[in-house]
Amino acid sequence: MPKVALIGAGSTVFAKNLMGDILAFPELAESILSLHDIDAERLQTSERVAQRVAAALGAHPIIEATTDRRAALDGADYVICMIQVAGYQPGTVTDFEIPKKYGLRQTIADTLGIGGIMRGLRTIPVLLDITRDMEALCPDALFINYVNPMAMNQWALSRGTSIKTVGLCHSVPGTAAELAADIGVPVEDIYYRVAGINHMAFYLTFAHKHTGIDLYPLIQQVVDEDRVPEGNRVRYDMFKRLGYFVTESSEHFSEYVPWYIKRDRPDLIEAFNIPLDEYIRRSEENIATWQTLRAELLNGDAPLEVTRSREYGSLIIHSIETDTPRTVYGNVPNRGVITNLPGDCCVEVPCLVDRNGIQPTLIGALPPHLAALMQTNINVQALTVEAALTCKREHIYHAAMLDPHTAAELSLDEIWSLVDDLVAAHGDWLPEYM
Repeated sequence: MPKVALIGAGSTVFAKNLMGDILAFPELAESILSLHDIDAERLQTSERVAQRVAAALGAHPIIEATTDRRAALDGADYVICMIQVAGYQPGTVTDFEIPKKYGLRQTIADTLGIGGIMRGLRTIPVLLDITRDMEALCPDALFINYVNPMAMNQWALSRGTSIKTVGLCHSVPGTAAELAADIGVPVEDIYYRVAGINHMAFYLTFAHKHTGIDLYPLIQQVVDEDRVPEGNRVRYDMFKRLGYFVTESSEHFSEYVPWYIKRDRPDLIEAFNIPLDEYIRRSEENIATWQTLRAELLNGDAPLEVTRSREYGSLIIHSIETDTPRTVYGNVPNRGVITNLPGDCCVEVPCLVDRNGIQPTLIGALPPHLAALMQTNINVQALTVEAALTCKREHIYHAAMLDPHTAAELSLDEIWSLVDDLVAAHGDWLPEYM
């Protein structure tokens, strides 16, 4: 049976979903689950949840829990990473509050923008530390990464480690389900083909699985009949202008481009229903409910409900272990997969998975306007990765200068000053920059 190490297992709800997905497969029901977190209390909660998940499924895994990362990694076949470096405090709060002093507002701040840049800079060194441990303790293991900023992290890993890795995100199937509801077609009857970069990939094909009929006219009908969901106005606006629907949510996407969040245009923010400081709100809600959740998970008498999630992680493990072919959407090095994006960037594309591992599908050239839009984000990703790998401060300035939202709001002097303030505020969470 495979050994699966879960790094950051103190993210209890997410860990519960992944463990339930894994143990629901009979072939994986006796796996070794090695849970690691730096927070002993959260780790203890997740260990208890793992035991209850196993009991609910009638599975008999070996469950380990340790604050020693190397012990968790030793001999692992798969390593699933779900960490948040610096956490809500001080990480997320710093990423939001210091830019706010400059009039720069954000929604999620975990993928692009100045918040995404800083999150990448403090996360990449930790991911490289983990993979260095893996090179010593489990060199043949697959590193399955769920940590944002996904494209930056995976790009850095492809340059900084020999470990096999794939980055996973649920936005592709999640958005497909939302669109299915909008157009009134069961999601299981829809075939789609998606390609691009994480959080800025597009449905190149969105069709009826059995008839092959193009379903994009039904999406257009949602616009024509004024049925656009309030929380999805940004993406439908981009669909009207680009002709393709993007995979990531409106609140995320609004901060990847220069057009929607503007301090002197509150009418835009209201018209497109953009929830500023959304990640702060979500984080505070999660913190407020944690103790109640912990009590329910640890002490609840009712059987724990375990249902399969949309996450790809367990499907990958099962496909490799059993040689069951599946298609998943993975974040992988481009290497000629999308021919009009840079050859070394990270792309999100359909991948075949079987005993041979992760095998990306050749896409070819994207529509030129989609590739051009992605390039504006890839520029920021590239420079952030360069800063993380070389520790040269100049690359942080240049990444922020080229960020679409930051550049739309701030002068060059303000951008440089903001970077200085953020680096200083992060302190020991960042390495020394030259």
